[in-house]
Amino acid sequence: MTLYTTAPDVAAALAEGRPVVALESTIITHGMPYPQNLETARQVEADVRQAGATPATIAVLDGTLHIGLTEAQLEALAQAQDVAKLSRADMAVCMARGGTGATTVAATMIAARLAGIEVFATGGIGGVHRGAETSMDISADLQELAQTPVTVVCAGPKAILDIPLTLEVLETLGVPVIAYGQDSLPAFWSVRSDHPAPLRLDQPVQIARAHRLRADLDLPGGQLVANPVPAEAEIPQEEIEPIIRRALQEAEDQGIAAKSVTPFLLDRIFALTSGRSLETNIALVRNNARLAALIAQELAAMPAKPSK
Repeated sequence: MTLYTTAPDVAAALAEGRPVVALESTIITHGMPYPQNLETARQVEADVRQAGATPATIAVLDGTLHIGLTEAQLEALAQAQDVAKLSRADMAVCMARGGTGATTVAATMIAARLAGIEVFATGGIGGVHRGAETSMDISADLQELAQTPVTVVCAGPKAILDIPLTLEVLETLGVPVIAYGQDSLPAFWSVRSDHPAPLRLDQPVQIARAHRLRADLDLPGGQLVANPVPAEAEIPQEEIEPIIRRALQEAEDQGIAAKSVTPFLLDRIFALTSGRSLETNIALVRNNARLAALIAQELAAMPAKPSK
């Protein structure tokens, strides 16, 4: 049984040892409306290509895991209804049923590893939700980072999360959290947060070298690169935090829980910022794609040692 199918351009790049960047698909199906979702997906793929790598948008279509989507597949996914949101727990079931699903951070990492893709660009990772001491709402992204050897480039944990607790869990799991070019941890829509970054690297080649050294040291898991949103596109923390708190209170009042929490919060924050949060989201995803492509180029220039 074939586990996945690879788009021709992605397969060729991997076979020739050229840089490839994995991209998730939940931003297309659950992140924004059509046609803006399609336009953004095209922009992000173009950013990866312009930065010297091949993009591989990942999704499950009619039960088949696709590593890289054609233009027609991308457009169909952007308009699809009732698309499942896939993580580690439900990815195999969706495929067994012949369903269609968009991959979260965790599921995209799993697919990237299967295909031999070492770098993945996303917006923000999931983590420990505020109030997790009672809800136990903790994203599977954190466990995935601890066990799947993919470098994930993001703009930090989503600002709707409990960032200190997310950092604590990542530390416990042994996941390196690396701020790119600054000492403060980025907070998704904001360039800086109140939290110092555990680690800092300033050059893509250093990030690539750290990725290789983790493998050489037989350390499991990946590494998380927190890349600050471009300053001209940010919403400062002191401006966005009251809006986040209001959206969280509305979610609690309405009994929103589990996988519905993040989409609800992002929709409310979009409304409360008059669409500004989505503009910032697009800017940070594109920025992350460009950095991921540079890291992928450096990794391609330092091939991995043969496994023992």
